[in-house]
Amino acid sequence: MTCGSIDRLLYRLAFAAAFAAAWLALTAAVCAADEARDFSAAELARIAAHGPWPLASAPDPGNRVSGNAAAIRLGHDLFFDPRLSADRRVACASCHDPVQGFQDGRATARGLLTGTRNTPGLLDVRHRRWFGWDGGHDSLWSASLRPILDPREMGGNAARVARTLRGKAGLDCHYRQAFGKPPHANDPDLLVNVAKALAAWQETLVSPPTPFDRFRDALQRGEAQGVAAYPTAAVRGLRLFLGRGQCATCHAGPLFSNGEFGDIGVPFFIRPSGVDPGRQGGIKRLLASPWNLLGSYNDDATRDNATQTRFLRTEHRNFGEFKVPTLRNLKLTGPYMHNGSVATLREVVRHYSELDEDRLHTDGERILRPLRLTDAESADLVTFLESLSPASPLPPPAVPSVVAACRAP
Repeated sequence: MTCGSIDRLLYRLAFAAAFAAAWLALTAAVCAADEARDFSAAELARIAAHGPWPLASAPDPGNRVSGNAAAIRLGHDLFFDPRLSADRRVACASCHDPVQGFQDGRATARGLLTGTRNTPGLLDVRHRRWFGWDGGHDSLWSASLRPILDPREMGGNAARVARTLRGKAGLDCHYRQAFGKPPHANDPDLLVNVAKALAAWQETLVSPPTPFDRFRDALQRGEAQGVAAYPTAAVRGLRLFLGRGQCATCHAGPLFSNGEFGDIGVPFFIRPSGVDPGRQGGIKRLLASPWNLLGSYNDDATRDNATQTRFLRTEHRNFGEFKVPTLRNLKLTGPYMHNGSVATLREVVRHYSELDEDRLHTDGERILRPLRLTDAESADLVTFLESLSPASPLPPPAVPSVVAACRAP
Protein backbone atom coordinates (compact mmCIF):
# COMPACT_ATOMS: atom_id res chain seq x y z
CA MET A 1 0.00 0.00 0.00
CA THR A 2 1.42 3.35 -1.00
CA CYS A 3 1.64 6.38 1.22
CA GLY A 4 -1.08 8.05 -0.86
CA SER A 5 -3.40 5.08 -0.35
CA ILE A 6 -2.79 5.18 3.39
CA ASP A 7 -3.57 8.92 3.48
CA ARG A 8 -6.84 8.42 1.63
CA LEU A 9 -7.79 5.55 3.93
CA LEU A 10 -7.05 7.60 7.04
CA TYR A 11 -9.06 10.51 5.66
CA ARG A 12 -12.04 8.25 5.01
CA LEU A 13 -11.77 6.76 8.47
CA ALA A 14 -11.58 10.21 10.06
CA PHE A 15 -14.58 11.39 8.01
CA ALA A 16 -16.52 8.28 8.98
CA ALA A 17 -15.67 8.80 12.64
CA ALA A 18 -16.72 12.46 12.51
CA PHE A 19 -19.94 11.54 10.71
CA ALA A 20 -20.69 8.84 13.28
CA ALA A 21 -20.06 11.26 16.15
CA ALA A 22 -22.33 13.87 14.57
CA TRP A 23 -25.01 11.25 13.93
CA LEU A 24 -24.83 10.04 17.53
CA ALA A 25 -25.08 13.63 18.80
CA LEU A 26 -28.09 14.31 16.55
CA THR A 27 -29.75 11.06 17.59
CA ALA A 28 -29.17 11.88 21.25
CA ALA A 29 -30.65 15.37 20.76
CA VAL A 30 -33.71 13.97 18.97
CA CYS A 31 -34.18 11.33 21.65
CA ALA A 32 -33.82 13.95 24.39
CA ALA A 33 -36.38 16.16 22.64
CA ASP A 34 -38.77 13.23 22.28
CA GLU A 35 -38.26 12.30 25.91
CA ALA A 36 -38.93 15.91 26.97
CA ARG A 37 -42.30 15.68 25.22
CA ASP A 38 -43.21 12.33 26.75
CA PHE A 39 -45.83 13.65 29.17
CA SER A 40 -47.74 11.62 31.71
CA ALA A 41 -51.53 11.67 31.72
CA ALA A 42 -51.46 13.98 34.76
CA GLU A 43 -49.09 16.40 33.02
CA LEU A 44 -51.23 16.41 29.88
CA ALA A 45 -54.28 17.29 31.97
CA ARG A 46 -52.46 20.16 33.66
CA ILE A 47 -51.23 21.50 30.32
CA ALA A 48 -54.74 21.25 28.87
CA ALA A 49 -56.09 23.30 31.79
CA HIS A 50 -54.19 26.34 30.46
CA GLY A 51 -56.46 26.58 27.44
CA PRO A 52 -58.16 26.84 25.10
CA TRP A 53 -57.34 30.31 23.86
CA PRO A 54 -58.94 32.70 23.18
CA LEU A 55 -61.62 32.23 25.79
CA ALA A 56 -65.29 32.36 24.97
CA SER A 57 -66.91 35.51 26.24
CA ALA A 58 -70.35 36.89 26.98
CA PRO A 59 -71.61 40.44 27.55
CA ASP A 60 -71.00 41.94 30.99
CA PRO A 61 -74.38 41.85 32.79
CA GLY A 62 -73.37 44.88 34.85
CA ASN A 63 -72.86 47.00 31.74
CA ARG A 64 -75.95 47.36 29.58
CA VAL A 65 -73.91 48.57 26.58
CA SER A 66 -71.43 45.68 26.70
CA GLY A 67 -71.22 44.43 23.11
CA ASN A 68 -73.19 47.42 21.78
CA ALA A 69 -71.70 48.64 18.47
CA ALA A 70 -72.30 52.35 19.13
CA ALA A 71 -70.81 52.11 22.62
CA ILE A 72 -67.75 50.23 21.33
CA ARG A 73 -67.06 52.91 18.72
CA LEU A 74 -67.63 55.67 21.28
CA GLY A 75 -65.31 53.95 23.77
CA HIS A 76 -62.59 53.53 21.14
CA ASP A 77 -62.71 57.20 20.14
CA LEU A 78 -62.74 58.46 23.73
CA PHE A 79 -59.82 56.19 24.69
CA PHE A 80 -57.56 58.15 22.35
CA ASP A 81 -59.09 61.60 23.01
CA PRO A 82 -57.01 63.88 25.29
CA ARG A 83 -59.83 66.43 25.54
CA LEU A 84 -61.26 64.47 28.45
CA SER A 85 -58.35 65.68 30.60
CA ALA A 86 -58.04 69.06 32.31
CA ASP A 87 -55.01 70.13 30.25
CA ARG A 88 -56.29 68.46 27.05
CA ARG A 89 -53.01 66.54 26.79
CA VAL A 90 -53.65 63.22 28.56
CA ALA A 91 -55.73 60.41 27.07
CA CYS A 92 -56.27 56.86 28.31
CA ALA A 93 -53.82 55.79 25.58
CA SER A 94 -51.12 58.03 27.07
CA CYS A 95 -50.49 55.38 29.71
CA HIS A 96 -52.05 52.39 27.94
CA ASP A 97 -50.09 52.37 24.69
CA PRO A 98 -51.34 49.76 22.17
CA VAL A 99 -47.77 49.20 20.93
CA GLN A 100 -46.69 48.12 24.42
CA GLY A 101 -49.53 45.76 25.19
CA PHE A 102 -51.63 48.70 26.40
CA GLN A 103 -49.05 49.45 29.07
CA ASP A 104 -46.50 52.32 29.22
CA GLY A 105 -43.13 50.59 29.64
CA ARG A 106 -42.39 52.59 32.78
CA ALA A 107 -41.51 51.13 36.15
CA THR A 108 -44.29 53.10 37.83
CA ALA A 109 -47.21 55.03 36.43
CA ARG A 110 -47.54 58.76 36.14
CA GLY A 111 -50.16 60.69 38.09
CA LEU A 112 -51.89 59.06 41.03
CA LEU A 113 -49.61 56.04 41.11
CA THR A 114 -46.27 57.82 40.54
CA GLY A 115 -43.51 55.99 42.37
CA THR A 116 -45.97 53.38 43.62
CA ARG A 117 -47.62 51.08 41.08
CA ASN A 118 -46.78 49.67 37.67
CA THR A 119 -49.32 50.38 34.91
CA PRO A 120 -51.24 47.17 34.12
CA GLY A 121 -51.76 46.14 30.50
CA LEU A 122 -55.29 45.95 29.12
CA LEU A 123 -55.12 42.97 26.77
CA ASP A 124 -57.70 40.34 27.77
CA VAL A 125 -58.95 42.66 30.51
CA ARG A 126 -62.57 41.55 30.08
CA HIS A 127 -61.77 38.21 31.71
CA ARG A 128 -60.51 39.66 34.99
CA ARG A 129 -62.43 39.48 38.23
CA TRP A 130 -60.88 42.43 40.11
CA PHE A 131 -59.21 45.50 38.64
CA GLY A 132 -56.06 47.26 39.77
CA TRP A 133 -53.10 45.79 41.63
CA ASP A 134 -55.10 46.04 44.85
CA GLY A 135 -58.46 45.03 43.37
CA GLY A 136 -59.93 48.41 44.23
CA HIS A 137 -62.59 48.00 41.51
CA ASP A 138 -64.99 45.15 40.84
CA SER A 139 -65.92 46.08 37.27
CA LEU A 140 -64.07 47.24 34.19
CA TRP A 141 -66.33 50.27 33.84
CA SER A 142 -65.72 51.53 37.38
CA ALA A 143 -61.98 51.06 36.89
CA SER A 144 -62.26 53.14 33.70
CA LEU A 145 -63.97 56.02 35.49
CA ARG A 146 -61.45 56.69 38.27
CA PRO A 147 -58.53 58.04 36.16
CA ILE A 148 -60.86 60.41 34.30
CA LEU A 149 -61.92 62.09 37.53
CA ASP A 150 -58.77 61.97 39.64
CA PRO A 151 -57.00 65.36 39.63
CA ARG A 152 -53.62 63.62 39.76
CA GLU A 153 -54.33 61.87 36.48
CA MET A 154 -56.75 63.31 33.89
CA GLY A 155 -58.57 65.68 36.22
CA GLY A 156 -61.80 65.56 34.24
CA ASN A 157 -65.36 66.31 35.28
CA ALA A 158 -68.89 65.99 33.96
CA ALA A 159 -68.87 69.40 32.28
CA ARG A 160 -65.66 68.65 30.39
CA VAL A 161 -66.90 65.20 29.36
CA ALA A 162 -70.17 66.67 28.07
CA ARG A 163 -68.30 69.34 26.05
CA THR A 164 -66.05 66.66 24.57
CA LEU A 165 -69.02 64.57 23.48
CA ARG A 166 -70.89 67.51 22.00
CA GLY A 167 -67.75 68.82 20.30
CA LYS A 168 -67.72 66.09 17.64
CA ALA A 169 -70.77 64.94 15.73
CA GLY A 170 -69.62 61.32 15.76
CA LEU A 171 -69.16 61.22 19.53
CA ASP A 172 -72.50 62.89 20.15
CA CYS A 173 -74.28 60.55 17.74
CA HIS A 174 -72.74 57.37 19.11
CA TYR A 175 -73.54 58.47 22.67
CA ARG A 176 -77.18 59.02 21.71
CA GLN A 177 -77.32 55.68 19.91
CA ALA A 178 -75.80 53.80 22.85
CA PHE A 179 -77.71 55.46 25.71
CA GLY A 180 -80.85 56.84 24.08
CA LYS A 181 -80.39 60.45 25.17
CA PRO A 182 -78.05 63.41 24.55
CA PRO A 183 -75.00 64.03 26.77
CA HIS A 184 -75.70 66.64 29.48
CA ALA A 185 -73.34 67.66 32.27
CA ASN A 186 -76.18 67.61 34.79
CA ASP A 187 -77.14 64.03 33.95
CA PRO A 188 -76.09 61.89 36.95
CA ASP A 189 -75.51 58.95 34.60
CA LEU A 190 -73.19 60.78 32.19
CA LEU A 191 -69.84 59.84 33.72
CA VAL A 192 -70.80 56.23 34.33
CA ASN A 193 -72.15 55.96 30.78
CA VAL A 194 -68.84 57.17 29.36
CA ALA A 195 -66.98 54.68 31.57
CA LYS A 196 -69.25 51.88 30.35
CA ALA A 197 -68.55 52.84 26.73
CA LEU A 198 -64.82 52.77 27.44
CA ALA A 199 -65.25 49.34 29.03
CA ALA A 200 -67.27 48.09 26.03
CA TRP A 201 -64.33 48.88 23.76
CA GLN A 202 -61.68 47.48 26.12
CA GLU A 203 -63.61 44.20 26.15
CA THR A 204 -62.62 43.78 22.49
CA LEU A 205 -58.88 43.78 23.28
CA VAL A 206 -58.05 40.08 23.01
CA SER A 207 -54.51 38.84 22.51
CA PRO A 208 -53.86 36.25 19.77
CA PRO A 209 -52.77 32.63 20.35
CA THR A 210 -49.15 32.15 21.35
CA PRO A 211 -46.53 29.46 20.63
CA PHE A 212 -47.62 27.78 23.87
CA ASP A 213 -51.27 27.75 22.72
CA ARG A 214 -50.32 26.11 19.43
CA PHE A 215 -48.26 23.51 21.32
CA ARG A 216 -51.11 22.82 23.75
CA ASP A 217 -53.62 22.47 20.94
CA ALA A 218 -51.28 20.14 19.03
CA LEU A 219 -50.96 17.95 22.14
CA GLN A 220 -54.74 17.84 22.45
CA ARG A 221 -55.15 16.81 18.82
CA GLY A 222 -52.19 14.43 18.76
CA GLU A 223 -50.43 16.38 15.99
CA ALA A 224 -46.78 15.32 16.18
CA GLN A 225 -45.51 18.08 13.90
CA GLY A 226 -47.09 20.83 15.98
CA VAL A 227 -45.77 19.28 19.19
CA ALA A 228 -42.25 19.01 17.75
CA ALA A 229 -42.25 22.68 16.68
CA TYR A 230 -42.30 23.87 20.31
CA PRO A 231 -38.73 24.51 21.55
CA THR A 232 -37.31 21.79 23.78
CA ALA A 233 -36.10 24.45 26.23
CA ALA A 234 -39.68 25.73 26.52
CA VAL A 235 -40.90 22.19 27.23
CA ARG A 236 -38.35 21.84 30.02
CA GLY A 237 -39.42 25.23 31.37
CA LEU A 238 -43.06 24.15 31.23
CA ARG A 239 -42.22 21.09 33.31
CA LEU A 240 -40.56 23.31 35.91
CA PHE A 241 -43.56 25.64 35.85
CA LEU A 242 -46.01 22.80 36.46
CA GLY A 243 -43.78 20.76 38.76
CA ARG A 244 -41.07 21.87 41.15
CA GLY A 245 -41.81 25.57 40.68
CA GLN A 246 -45.50 25.16 41.63
CA CYS A 247 -46.09 28.28 39.54
CA ALA A 248 -49.43 26.99 38.22
CA THR A 249 -50.85 27.04 41.76
CA CYS A 250 -51.38 30.79 41.38
CA HIS A 251 -50.83 31.27 37.64
CA ALA A 252 -53.65 28.92 36.75
CA GLY A 253 -55.99 28.41 33.82
CA PRO A 254 -56.03 29.94 30.34
CA LEU A 255 -55.24 33.41 31.77
CA PHE A 256 -52.30 32.04 33.76
CA SER A 257 -53.77 33.73 36.84
CA ASN A 258 -56.20 32.69 39.54
CA GLY A 259 -57.41 36.30 39.66
CA GLU A 260 -56.66 36.63 43.37
CA PHE A 261 -53.96 38.25 45.49
CA GLY A 262 -50.77 37.19 47.26
CA ASP A 263 -47.62 38.33 49.00
CA ILE A 264 -44.58 37.15 47.03
CA GLY A 265 -41.91 38.99 48.99
CA VAL A 266 -41.79 42.16 46.90
CA PRO A 267 -41.35 45.12 49.28
CA PHE A 268 -44.46 47.23 49.82
CA PHE A 269 -42.66 50.24 51.28
CA ILE A 270 -43.09 53.50 49.38
CA ARG A 271 -40.22 55.93 49.28
CA PRO A 272 -39.57 58.34 50.90
CA SER A 273 -41.87 56.98 53.59
CA GLY A 274 -45.00 54.97 54.16
CA VAL A 275 -46.31 51.64 52.95
CA ASP A 276 -48.61 50.38 50.23
CA PRO A 277 -51.28 48.28 51.98
CA GLY A 278 -52.14 46.47 48.74
CA ARG A 279 -55.29 44.35 48.82
CA GLN A 280 -56.26 45.53 52.29
CA GLY A 281 -56.48 49.13 51.08
CA GLY A 282 -58.12 48.04 47.83
CA ILE A 283 -60.98 46.33 49.66
CA LYS A 284 -61.60 49.44 51.77
CA ARG A 285 -61.65 51.65 48.69
CA LEU A 286 -63.91 49.28 46.78
CA LEU A 287 -66.50 48.98 49.55
CA ALA A 288 -66.59 52.77 49.96
CA SER A 289 -67.05 53.43 46.22
CA PRO A 290 -70.48 54.55 44.95
CA TRP A 291 -69.63 52.78 41.69
CA ASN A 292 -69.15 49.27 43.04
CA LEU A 293 -71.46 46.45 41.96
CA LEU A 294 -73.52 46.79 45.15
CA GLY A 295 -74.59 50.26 44.05
CA SER A 296 -77.31 51.60 41.78
CA TYR A 297 -75.13 51.85 38.65
CA ASN A 298 -74.87 48.07 38.29
CA ASP A 299 -77.11 47.09 35.35
CA ASP A 300 -77.51 43.48 36.52
CA ALA A 301 -80.96 43.50 38.11
CA THR A 302 -80.27 40.16 39.82
CA ARG A 303 -77.08 41.48 41.47
CA ASP A 304 -75.60 38.01 41.00
CA ASN A 305 -72.44 39.66 39.71
CA ALA A 306 -72.00 41.39 43.09
CA THR A 307 -71.83 38.21 45.16
CA GLN A 308 -68.07 38.27 45.66
CA THR A 309 -68.11 41.98 46.49
CA ARG A 310 -70.89 41.43 49.02
CA PHE A 311 -68.77 39.05 51.07
CA LEU A 312 -65.56 41.10 51.06
CA ARG A 313 -64.09 42.03 54.43
CA THR A 314 -60.87 43.86 55.25
CA GLU A 315 -58.52 41.50 57.04
CA HIS A 316 -54.95 41.80 58.28
CA ARG A 317 -53.86 38.93 56.07
CA ASN A 318 -54.57 41.05 52.99
CA PHE A 319 -51.98 43.64 53.95
CA GLY A 320 -49.16 43.72 51.38
CA GLU A 321 -50.95 41.37 48.98
CA PHE A 322 -51.14 42.28 45.29
CA LYS A 323 -52.98 40.78 42.37
CA VAL A 324 -51.60 37.66 40.68
CA PRO A 325 -51.10 39.02 37.16
CA THR A 326 -51.73 37.16 33.95
CA LEU A 327 -48.55 35.79 32.39
CA ARG A 328 -49.84 36.32 28.88
CA ASN A 329 -48.05 38.97 26.80
CA LEU A 330 -45.14 39.19 29.26
CA LYS A 331 -42.69 40.22 26.54
CA LEU A 332 -44.80 43.33 25.93
CA THR A 333 -45.52 44.47 29.46
CA GLY A 334 -42.27 44.85 31.41
CA PRO A 335 -41.11 46.05 33.90
CA TYR A 336 -42.72 43.58 36.28
CA MET A 337 -44.23 43.29 39.78
CA HIS A 338 -46.74 45.68 41.32
CA ASN A 339 -44.10 48.37 41.75
CA GLY A 340 -42.21 47.80 38.50
CA SER A 341 -39.09 46.90 40.48
CA VAL A 342 -38.02 43.97 38.26
CA ALA A 343 -36.84 44.90 34.79
CA THR A 344 -36.59 41.58 32.92
CA LEU A 345 -38.08 38.09 32.91
CA ARG A 346 -34.69 36.69 33.84
CA GLU A 347 -34.80 38.83 36.99
CA VAL A 348 -38.35 37.66 37.70
CA VAL A 349 -37.13 34.06 37.64
CA ARG A 350 -34.16 35.01 39.81
CA HIS A 351 -36.56 36.51 42.37
CA TYR A 352 -38.30 33.16 42.82
CA SER A 353 -35.06 31.22 42.63
CA GLU A 354 -33.43 33.24 45.40
CA LEU A 355 -36.59 34.18 47.31
CA ASP A 356 -35.99 35.86 50.65
CA GLU A 357 -38.59 34.20 52.86
CA ASP A 358 -37.99 36.77 55.60
CA ARG A 359 -39.71 39.33 53.37
CA LEU A 360 -42.95 37.35 53.43
CA HIS A 361 -45.04 38.73 56.27
CA THR A 362 -46.68 36.39 58.73
CA ASP A 363 -49.74 35.85 56.57
CA GLY A 364 -47.76 35.64 53.32
CA GLU A 365 -47.85 32.96 50.68
CA ARG A 366 -46.27 30.09 52.59
CA ILE A 367 -46.41 27.96 49.49
CA LEU A 368 -43.39 29.92 48.28
CA ARG A 369 -39.91 28.53 48.79
CA PRO A 370 -36.66 29.45 47.06
CA LEU A 371 -36.43 27.31 43.91
CA ARG A 372 -32.61 27.33 43.77
CA LEU A 373 -32.60 26.96 40.00
CA THR A 374 -29.45 26.33 38.02
CA ASP A 375 -28.53 28.75 35.24
CA ALA A 376 -29.82 26.23 32.68
CA GLU A 377 -33.12 25.76 34.52
CA SER A 378 -33.59 29.53 34.78
CA ALA A 379 -32.99 29.89 31.06
CA ASP A 380 -35.53 27.14 30.33
CA LEU A 381 -38.17 28.81 32.51
CA VAL A 382 -37.58 32.16 30.78
CA THR A 383 -37.97 30.46 27.40
CA PHE A 384 -41.30 29.02 28.49
CA LEU A 385 -42.53 32.37 29.85
CA GLU A 386 -41.57 34.07 26.58
CA SER A 387 -43.68 31.52 24.71
CA LEU A 388 -46.78 32.96 26.42
CA SER A 389 -46.51 36.08 24.23
CA PRO A 390 -47.48 36.32 20.55
CA ALA A 391 -44.66 35.38 18.20
CA SER A 392 -45.24 38.45 16.01
CA PRO A 393 -45.78 42.12 16.92
CA LEU A 394 -49.39 42.95 17.64
CA PRO A 395 -51.20 44.84 14.88
CA PRO A 396 -52.72 48.19 15.85
CA PRO A 397 -56.21 47.84 17.31
CA ALA A 398 -58.91 47.88 14.68
CA VAL A 399 -61.15 50.93 14.54
CA PRO A 400 -64.73 49.75 15.08
CA SER A 401 -67.11 50.44 12.25
CA VAL A 402 -69.23 53.56 12.37
CA VAL A 403 -72.82 52.74 13.26
CA ALA A 404 -74.99 53.21 10.17
CA ALA A 405 -77.29 55.68 11.89
CA CYS A 406 -74.29 57.89 12.71
CA ARG A 407 -72.80 58.02 9.21
CA ALA A 408 -72.57 61.42 7.62
CA PRO A 409 -75.24 61.93 4.91
